[in-house]
Amino acid sequence: MSAKKVSALKAGAVYIGTVVGAGFATGQEILQFFANFGVKGLWGIGISTVLFICFGYIIMSIGFDRGARSHLEVIEGAGKAYVTGFMDVVITVFLFGSTAAMIAGTGALISEQVGLPSIWGSAFMALASAATVLFGIDGVVNSISVVVPFLLVCVAGVSGYYIIKMPPDLQAAESISKSGIISNWYTAAILYTSYNTIISVSVLGPLGAKIKSKKSILKGAVLGGMGLGLGSALIYFALLSCAKEISVLEVPMSFLASGISPVVRNVYGFVLMAEIYTTAIGSLYGFSARLADEKESPAKNKAVVVIAATAALIVSRWGFSSMVGIFYPLIGYGGIVLLVGLAKCVISKQPYRPRNQR
Repeated sequence: MSAKKVSALKAGAVYIGTVVGAGFATGQEILQFFANFGVKGLWGIGISTVLFICFGYIIMSIGFDRGARSHLEVIEGAGKAYVTGFMDVVITVFLFGSTAAMIAGTGALISEQVGLPSIWGSAFMALASAATVLFGIDGVVNSISVVVPFLLVCVAGVSGYYIIKMPPDLQAAESISKSGIISNWYTAAILYTSYNTIISVSVLGPLGAKIKSKKSILKGAVLGGMGLGLGSALIYFALLSCAKEISVLEVPMSFLASGISPVVRNVYGFVLMAEIYTTAIGSLYGFSARLADEKESPAKNKAVVVIAATAALIVSRWGFSSMVGIFYPLIGYGGIVLLVGLAKCVISKQPYRPRNQR
């Protein structure tokens, strides 16, 4: 893939594919960050959609201007050296944690749908992710952009079925088992955007360096942000159609798909696996790129990729819902520093100079 050849449509698809993953497609993220708060959760989805558009554009623009290779070039523009150092640690840790969460999500899916030990599904995802990342950023971008359309169609199909069949009860949030550390809907919206931005910055930064123009970047950010918002809203309404039944499940969307037919359940399970895969490879790529030699891509640092995937497999045994409910919000609080820093750069119109021109 030569420089500056990624279209706005592909950029939007990669943005969606990087953010959506085990937490989104299983329904766990939407359940814990939005459905828990009833009507107010819907306002939270609206806020997060706007923030996704804004920060998607900012990150890809910085990547465009600086020829970003990893998230480091992006966060260098977000504040002073100590801020950059702090955010570098937070992002790197979360990229690893996100990889582990995706691997754990695969294990949970295999366990609930097929009845096999979760370690088998987790091991498969660790292997598939490492194999893809070894092809470099081109392999990541192409894999994600191919998978995303199928993901959105399936999420819309399953959610739409329940929205029509069983109109959502916006007051049903009271029956949802509360977990995690999120106390109110507006904090949830900011944290949701924050930790997902940390996931996406490692891919959107290098992606911005390959997009045709700033105009294409804006279109890609709008397409990506709107797609994320629409998908979140559909899952939100579907979950509130069956709040009592799904409140304690690890994979609530799989349960909803099962209620349509066994065939739909199997198809959604396959697509869900693909969604998890897109975030897993994005997170693993970003983590490996940061640890790899600055002049080389993760594809040339095979040992880094393999060791990272193996370590993530070990950490994934912590459990999927625990990682979504506790680890994600904690990293989200740290990510707020990044959002503020990036917003400050834009407000002050600080130039994003390429690293070789500083």
